[in-house]
Amino acid sequence: MLSEYLKDNINFLDEVSSWEESIKEAADPLLKKGFITAKYIQDMIENVNINGPYIVIAPGIAMPHAKNEGGVIKTSISFLKLKNSVFYPEEKEVSIVFVLAAVDSSEHLELISDLASLLIDEDIMTKFKNSNSEEEIINLIKMVE
Repeated sequence: MLSEYLKDNINFLDEVSSWEESIKEAADPLLKKGFITAKYIQDMIENVNINGPYIVIAPGIAMPHAKNEGGVIKTSISFLKLKNSVFYPEEKEVSIVFVLAAVDSSEHLELISDLASLLIDEDIMTKFKNSNSEEEIINLIKMVE
């Protein structure tokens, strides 16, 4: 399921100017496809401003998301890998950003669960951090689906 959601929603960049920019860049494929609105991106950024960097779920990995208040049109997920890490609040260093956009809370929990099963596998995470193409990312996910 994750591999289907991620197809054509994966980006690689050298760097971004701020953590806010990392969320915008990571969400951009979903915005361009009409799966989310610009308001959803602002909601994700606002979540961090209000609640702190709780979205940094593992060393180097952030999973921005927000409650759907009309900003998610279609459940989807995107991936951004940065060559040079960016710092989130509280000096949390991040180089991988997964944006979650779920129409409702049950889909939201399902996506988080699927991603969590990937993230607890150290071998998979090492391969994620060393990947350089969408094909590598998709193949890694398919191995554990």
